Amino acid sequence: MAGSISISTARPMAWVPPTVYLAVLAGGLYGAVVADGPVRAGRLAGFAGCLLVLLVLDEVERRRCPDKTPPRPAVLLLGGRLALFGAAVGLDRSGVSRALFVLVPLTACVAFGRRVGVALSAACLGVILLGNVLWVPGWYVRADIVTELLMAGLALVLAAALAVVAVGEQAGRLRLADALGELRESHARLAEYAERVERLSAVRERNRLAREFHDGLGHHLTAIAIQLEKASAFRDLDARVAERALADARWSASRALDEVRVSVRALRDEGEPFSLSAALSELVRHVAGGPARVTLEMSGDEHGYPVESLTALYRAAQEGLTNAQRHADAGRVTVSAHCGRDEARLAVADDGRGFEVDREDALAGIRDGFGLRAMHERIELLGGRVEVAATPGRGTTVAVTVPRVPVRAEAVAR
Repeated sequence: MAGSISISTARPMAWVPPTVYLAVLAGGLYGAVVADGPVRAGRLAGFAGCLLVLLVLDEVERRRCPDKTPPRPAVLLLGGRLALFGAAVGLDRSGVSRALFVLVPLTACVAFGRRVGVALSAACLGVILLGNVLWVPGWYVRADIVTELLMAGLALVLAAALAVVAVGEQAGRLRLADALGELRESHARLAEYAERVERLSAVRERNRLAREFHDGLGHHLTAIAIQLEKASAFRDLDARVAERALADARWSASRALDEVRVSVRALRDEGEPFSLSAALSELVRHVAGGPARVTLEMSGDEHGYPVESLTALYRAAQEGLTNAQRHADAGRVTVSAHCGRDEARLAVADDGRGFEVDREDALAGIRDGFGLRAMHERIELLGGRVEVAATPGRGTTVAVTVPRVPVRAEAVAR
């Protein structure tokens, strides 16, 4: 992540109990000094000892259980604190130690939840009221006692409310810490997935460029080689044929350069609209000057087909013509393309030597050469199919079919 966020999950209001202990200790010592009568050192030492033990208990609990004390030790600690509170009240002459009981809601809420904290607050108030009823005659007509009871009740209510808020805040911090932990894990997984996608995208782009260069440059370089051989063969026999072969070789070289420029524009996303019919017409027109007679049959409407589908058909035509010229020893080659409502089909058929092969061997043969393998991969990526039909001495037909909506686009749409 760009920055690191740290969420504190420490005990809520952990500073309050030590502050109350020290304040009560200071108040008790001051009350003992200014009170009438002699100072009882033993009683005062016991009072101070109770508060120091409370401080030590809080520090030990905080160190051993920084987040939350387990239930059983929490019950024992709460009971011990209440006993020390009572002892401190009994040893304190000033009465200020009764403020210790406001810590009961905070301690109970942190250890057991808000319901237990509120219930113990009410119990403390009941104990204080019961003590006045039992040991202070006529307490209900004494303004100081009633005022003290009201103040004690108000203090307990405020303490309980603050404890509930603090515990809720701690719970929120814990949830936020968990959420941040999950977010960090999700971010790490996302970074890993992004790296994996980047690697796969790079591999896919390399394969795509390899297919483009083979299908484009490979076809034209093959045509150049054929035309140069033809020019060399007819140089002394027929100058016009040799000159035409050289012109066709120059055209193929120019087309190879155009293919490079088209690939560069595609990488820059500056491609121009692609027309299958125009591309096939130009391809057949310049290939027709070779040893085989090449004709084109075009039907249907190519509008609405994605560029990648039309390009795949064009590359299939290039590969089929190249193979027919290099291997088939054909006298006639027919390129037929039809763009229907749901799918488009292109076939390259020749009357060359052909070969004897069953379906499985034919499909395996598609993967043997890089060009046919690239054709198969390109068509397969679009959800299309490649079919090979061959008969010894009667030629070969390679047909490809692509859907109007590529499978990948349909998957994205869903």
